[in-house]
Amino acid sequence: MIIGVLKEIKSGESRVIMTPIEAGELVADGHEVLVQSGAGVKAGFEDEEYISVGAEIRNHMKEIYQESDMVVKVKEIEPTEYEMIKEGQIIFTCIHPAANREEVDTLLERKAIAFTAEDTHRFGSPNCEVAGKLGALMGVNYLLSINGGRGQLICGIGGAPGANVLVLGAGIVGKGAVEIVSALGAQVTLMDVNIGTLRHCEEIFPKNVQTMFSNQQNIKKILSRMDLVINCVKWPKHRKDHLITKDMLRFMKKGSVIVDVSADVGGAIETYKPTTHENPTYEIDGVIHYGVDNIPGAAPHTTSIAYAASVFPHLKAIANDGIVEACKRDGYLRRSLTVFKGTLTHEEASVIQNRSWKTPEEVLGLTDCVDLDHVPKATTTSVKKKDSSKESVCNCC
Repeated sequence: MIIGVLKEIKSGESRVIMTPIEAGELVADGHEVLVQSGAGVKAGFEDEEYISVGAEIRNHMKEIYQESDMVVKVKEIEPTEYEMIKEGQIIFTCIHPAANREEVDTLLERKAIAFTAEDTHRFGSPNCEVAGKLGALMGVNYLLSINGGRGQLICGIGGAPGANVLVLGAGIVGKGAVEIVSALGAQVTLMDVNIGTLRHCEEIFPKNVQTMFSNQQNIKKILSRMDLVINCVKWPKHRKDHLITKDMLRFMKKGSVIVDVSADVGGAIETYKPTTHENPTYEIDGVIHYGVDNIPGAAPHTTSIAYAASVFPHLKAIANDGIVEACKRDGYLRRSLTVFKGTLTHEEASVIQNRSWKTPEEVLGLTDCVDLDHVPKATTTSVKKKDSSKESVCNCC
């Protein structure tokens, strides 16, 4: 197979999905690896390093699309790439299909075979851990008056207390955020809806971290005391309510900071909107909002090493075993199949965009397979399956 590695073009994005380590392994397996010139430079991997393990360099994105059977990258497919996608070409990247109808339209029209990488992680994405930790550090930074904040130091000093921090969600992202702000000396409240998770967090975190059940009434109760709020909740896209509404900002201190690591428009934070590393913040009712939707892009070297290693088993399985066998053996890869030669196969996108769909098992001919790797769904959004010629209906409310 010919595998093409693209240079990221999203603003502020410097990660690379494949380091020379993974490229060398694919070459050793007999595959051809094409790397767009400069794809890994900002992450600390020079073109010469790829060449030294047997990969070939191509100067332009168009060459990668033209020559490759499978194209891989970190972030979404941009409009400038749409016309380059070939019929039957395998695309592996973070598509975020439910939120990107135009991108899904293109992949369907081009009859590509696309996997959305964010749904492939059996043990959670390294990007999540980086986003939680780095998002916390960004919040610490924007609390300073020189960056628009209220001038609150995260840690206490003699005679003055440290910051009060609220972390919403105790998953990989939230735990990463708590690890940073608690180590820096903040007084931290960690909220989640799972009592078992909260008990575990009480055991692993220091005594400056307290836990609390997550609901809007509890948030309202403590919001006025908080200097920094870090949202780490992946809000179901079919929900129309929020954990923190615009009206609730009036309870917050002027110059306090909200960091929405989950970066969901219409999500847990009603006032969230996406920003970039170049222009990362905006202010609403005196509250600083940090809305960068690719936080890990600011630490491309560290993130790329871990992320490339985490997705490489999927890329290797597709290349060595083919799509059907790879998806049969790994349910996380199978559930990430988004489009297959003109058919939508992503459940959440079908609900949010009101489209007809088929399951990955149906399009891959695996419905009667008895030894599938069964895994949890990637989303809480679900549909009531109907005839494939009709639109699917949401069955989640």
